Amino acid sequence: MGRITLDKVTKSFGEAEVIPPLDLTIEDGEFAVFVGPSGCGKSTLLRLIAGLEDVSSGQIRIDGQDATETPPAKRGLAMVFQSYALYPHMSVRKNIAFPLRMAKLDQAEIDRRVTGAADVLNLTDYLDRRPGQLSGGQRQRVAIGRAIVREPAAFLFDEPLSNLDAALRVGMRLEISELHKRLQTTMIYVTHDQVEAMTMADKIVVLRAGHIEQVGSPLELYRTPRNLFVAGFIGSPRMNFIEGETAARHDAHTIGVRPEHIAVSQTEGEWSGVVGVSEHLGSDTFFHIHDTGLAETITVRADGEVGFRHGDRIRLSPRTDAIHRFDKQGLRIG
Repeated sequence: MGRITLDKVTKSFGEAEVIPPLDLTIEDGEFAVFVGPSGCGKSTLLRLIAGLEDVSSGQIRIDGQDATETPPAKRGLAMVFQSYALYPHMSVRKNIAFPLRMAKLDQAEIDRRVTGAADVLNLTDYLDRRPGQLSGGQRQRVAIGRAIVREPAAFLFDEPLSNLDAALRVGMRLEISELHKRLQTTMIYVTHDQVEAMTMADKIVVLRAGHIEQVGSPLELYRTPRNLFVAGFIGSPRMNFIEGETAARHDAHTIGVRPEHIAVSQTEGEWSGVVGVSEHLGSDTFFHIHDTGLAETITVRADGEVGFRHGDRIRLSPRTDAIHRFDKQGLRIG
């Protein structure tokens, strides 16, 4: 079991309160992702759960038991860091087995767990190599294997893919997601990359300045963001925001339209603008439209075959059922 509950948890460093009173429950078996900009408190929150930082007030419960004062090693959690933290002089086998040897398990049990983790992570052929002989993705799998053998109540991942190149990140995203489906163990994953959050999470926790802005499934946050911050953070490219008369016609202070919800045409459309920079990605093209009279730039996501050029004046049609409305305080209307 791996249900984790935070009840009015706070964290201060001196006079600076970085986590104001915060309530959150992560259910057993969930894949929860903490996401937000740098400095929003997501890694601090993970370290509080792990016991690597002391809470200033409030309570942390793991499977209903108060773990607020429990030392990290006794919380039944396993943490995977972005730096891998492998021992370079040890083989992969010994790196994975290290926490079990420290726990003084018998050799037969250690061998069983190491063999099982290596099989799950496709590391069997690398058990006798050292970390320096492995790729970045393989080293990250070794770090995950070291967590798996502990058979924890929950896995805690602190930006584990940030040191990998783009191709490896995609591959490791899939591997970690598949691992979650196999193990069905609670996982909490910290990232600043909202694409990772959208593609991996059962539940996303969006943080800003230590506050939880919204909790929900990826599609909930995409379809019904609670406020302007969440609307602008979730989705790539980010949502377009428009104020003034156009927003007032929709009984809002600000309206938001995602780039993929705006159609482009040479002749027909509610709005008009001039094509600036175009980003051609093959299947998609992102057009950055200027001189619309609506916003400094409107970004449109179009089919990759659309052939507008820099300087072309085009027409834009927002999908009326996909317009998000926000009041003067930035809160969602409707």
